[in-house]
Amino acid sequence: MTRNFSHSLRSDARDNRDRLLEAARELFSKEGLTIPTREIARRAGVGPATLYRHFPTKESLVTAAFADQLHACQDIIDRATADPDSWHGLCRVIEEICELHARDRGFTEAFLSVYPRAMTVTTSRARILRAIADLAVRAKESGNLRPDFEPDDLIILLLANKGIQMVPATAQVAASRRFAAFVIQAITNCPHNRPLPPTVYLARAFAESESDGRTC
Repeated sequence: MTRNFSHSLRSDARDNRDRLLEAARELFSKEGLTIPTREIARRAGVGPATLYRHFPTKESLVTAAFADQLHACQDIIDRATADPDSWHGLCRVIEEICELHARDRGFTEAFLSVYPRAMTVTTSRARILRAIADLAVRAKESGNLRPDFEPDDLIILLLANKGIQMVPATAQVAASRRFAAFVIQAITNCPHNRPLPPTVYLARAFAESESDGRTC
């Protein structure tokens, strides 16, 4: 009887955790990361105390809620870096990450460090940017990528892509795909390209902001 009771408690706890994560993903995706945790608990049908037992901080909830997206991001990067055609791999990164972010407002905010203390997200972002830097070097060597492209430009791209979330949900993915196509044309090495303004090192700025405990 004791074993059955203990198993029932564990099962209830797993169910509560699953409901909390489902509610968090839905609300973060639609409303962004500013949604109060009490609203997430209410949507999940549990009390705030239950939420805090599973996720003592909002950072831990953010990290758990976006685990699948982080894995998807890493899968995109792994397939791109394994592509023998570095230019093709880089183009796929731009297209697929833009679409991933267009589908989920909360993940975009977490990835761009609106919620910087979600350390798993921050660490994953740094790893992804390093991989893109290596991919960009190879794409430049192949002659396809304009020589003044910098990995930090990907952050500018994602910040711009974030604005697509202002359009109706039914048009967001299509708009993101078109935007990515424009970006790819813009970074293609071409003799008619004009020099770009100086590089903006946003990854460094985010890191400094995070160390100061500020949000961006």
